[in-house]
Amino acid sequence: MAITLFSHPSCYLHLAGDDHPEQPARLSAINDQLIRSGLEFIVQQRDATPARAEDLYHVHSKLYVDEIYAKKPEDGHIWLDPDTQMMKHSLNAALHAAGATINAVDQVMSDTNQQAFCNVRPPGHHATRSQAMGFCIFNNIAIAAAYALEHYQLSRVAIVDFDVHHGNGTEDIFAADERVLFCSSFQYPLYPNTGEHPSASNIENLPLPALCKPAIWREQILQHWLPRINEFKPQLILVSAGFDGHREDDMAQFLLTEADYQWIAQQLKQLADQYCQGRIVAALEGGYALSALGRSVVAFLKGLM
Repeated sequence: MAITLFSHPSCYLHLAGDDHPEQPARLSAINDQLIRSGLEFIVQQRDATPARAEDLYHVHSKLYVDEIYAKKPEDGHIWLDPDTQMMKHSLNAALHAAGATINAVDQVMSDTNQQAFCNVRPPGHHATRSQAMGFCIFNNIAIAAAYALEHYQLSRVAIVDFDVHHGNGTEDIFAADERVLFCSSFQYPLYPNTGEHPSASNIENLPLPALCKPAIWREQILQHWLPRINEFKPQLILVSAGFDGHREDDMAQFLLTEADYQWIAQQLKQLADQYCQGRIVAALEGGYALSALGRSVVAFLKGLM
């Protein structure tokens, strides 16, 4: 079985500024490493289709979604929050990023390829029900979860978020929704300075200090995440795959390496094989040191294999 990789050319057209860390080169770095590693010939690459407004309404307020559509600029850019810009191509990119995760859910629920990776931008896990935040416009992985719950009548979806920043938007959307188990590891304190105290019983947060070593990160996951996921017995595992915890990434101060991302993929694959016929959908979140990002994604995909 191969892994299906979803992306779309529109995801390259969203520009947040020449000096902005969330840049189109991130996707190119991943594709370059896929070629160098030989995985290009193993993964099946497909173009994503855009999400519909109706898909977005399941996790974002209608007022927020309609406002984003209405604000689309024809020239220049606007600021949705102090970190998040929008220009004429941003809405289309965000719709394809969210749509990729929906396509990926359809893929793993109905095909022989039970793992999918969405190589998309802008990222999503900081976008709350009613606010753009931290480079994120729509919450891609939350949209995938809501789609799986409704379209496939699932009752247990686990979301794992190992980005070095807390997935505050995903927690905001699913707190107290017992159909979703949300597990997030992150450096604390660090943007967005949330997550130290989980907001509901279905949230399993791991706030960890700067200079967190791989052994500590793995130990915390083994002690806290894996028992919760085993108890939950998910029918689908979704992953907010942020690689900015790599020791080469200066967005934070974790000390992870690509070996750790391969390890977490292996752990999730074992759980998916046990509980949900191997079904895993991962979507790119952070990761801004380009070489480390590409290497880490390749390692993660190898772990899924």
